[in-house]
Amino acid sequence: MTPTILVVDDEFTIRDLLQGYLRKAGYEVITAVDGESALELFAEKSPALVVLDVMLPGELDGWEVCRQLREISNAPILMLTSLVGDSNQVTGLELGADDYVTKPFSPRQVVARVKALLRRAGYSGQPIRRGAIQLDPVARTVEVAGRPVALTGHEFSLLEMLLRNPGRAFSRAELLDRCWEPGFDGVDRVVDVHMAAVRRKLGPHKNMISTVRGIGYRFDEH
Repeated sequence: MTPTILVVDDEFTIRDLLQGYLRKAGYEVITAVDGESALELFAEKSPALVVLDVMLPGELDGWEVCRQLREISNAPILMLTSLVGDSNQVTGLELGADDYVTKPFSPRQVVARVKALLRRAGYSGQPIRRGAIQLDPVARTVEVAGRPVALTGHEFSLLEMLLRNPGRAFSRAELLDRCWEPGFDGVDRVVDVHMAAVRRKLGPHKNMISTVRGIGYRFDEH
């Protein structure tokens, strides 16, 4: 499946230009004109990467959108900025941006940066396979031993987080922070309930998700 790119910029000419070049490069593209619609679209579509302008209209500028996105996702963020100076670049990187391009820019340069960031993030267009489990982060589908398995949005996010980081133990608090919406006032038990559902749906392969006593959960391939 082809990765989806979210382009966020209030200038129509820039959105249209990048949309055209990214589509020619083989990507699906969705667009937003401000911070609020960008966050809503991200939650709905789960794009693989975000191209984000710093200067956005409304209450949420690009810096704040970047910060909120990083609280819920590890998707690469490429900042677009007309601001010059190292301090602005450092600000974006400290907030969680992965790279930046200064306006005016070449659309080919943006496409090249997008390709590089997706490669670094492991989006090669191929599903993630761990043993009998296959997860497609773009189509948002899961198969276990070749059988389709239906997961809710949060269940999918939890499983994807574990599959992308085999052998790493995640605390319940960290999973809440990364897999739920910003400002969600939940408790650790919420993670346990959803993880129990994921395990149940994995059937005989449920033991690949281990409970780490006093910490949280870990995915073990063996």
